[in-house]
Amino acid sequence: MRLKPVFLALVLGTALTIPAQAHADWLFTPYIGANLSRGGDTLGFDTDNTTVNFGGSIGFMGAGIFGFEVDFGYSPHFFETAEVSTLDGNVTSLMGNLIIGIPIGGQTGGGVRPYVSGGVGLIRSRLDDADDFFDLNDNSFGVNAGGGLMVFFSDSVGVRGDVRYFRSLTGDVDVDVDEGDVDLDLGGFHFWRASAGVTFRF
Repeated sequence: MRLKPVFLALVLGTALTIPAQAHADWLFTPYIGANLSRGGDTLGFDTDNTTVNFGGSIGFMGAGIFGFEVDFGYSPHFFETAEVSTLDGNVTSLMGNLIIGIPIGGQTGGGVRPYVSGGVGLIRSRLDDADDFFDLNDNSFGVNAGGGLMVFFSDSVGVRGDVRYFRSLTGDVDVDVDEGDVDLDLGGFHFWRASAGVTFRF
């Protein structure tokens, strides 16, 4: 009869240790990337040339599967084109994203974690002309969605590759070079970003 309390204690102890094995991870990733396709007609002419983007993200993965991250990206020459050399400007993004990722191989030591991510935030665009024809600053509500892969070599260090789509929901810059017009069009500003960086897990 004394085995019953011992058995209950073992069951309770096992139940308490299972959640502890799936601990939470904090992730910090500085990255460098490229803006790939930038919408084609975003500026009234071809903007498909690649420009550099860099930034960082910090995230929290509760129990290793579901999480949240804040992503900051900055592209200093986003509007640079071969057609119009006088254009200058940049794009800054700040997004709060939900993450779903499966830690294959566990949350310690080596392993991989494929993931999908998406969320909302701010897309700030600055566009001006060296000839002082126009100067435009725009803060827009935007969304982003994408996915990637984290590869860990140890408990605390790995690499991350990410491909992500960004779209503004509240504003767009449209420059007609032939007519000399500058217009705003709701929800038309969009681009893809590919990035890679070192991930620190703690």
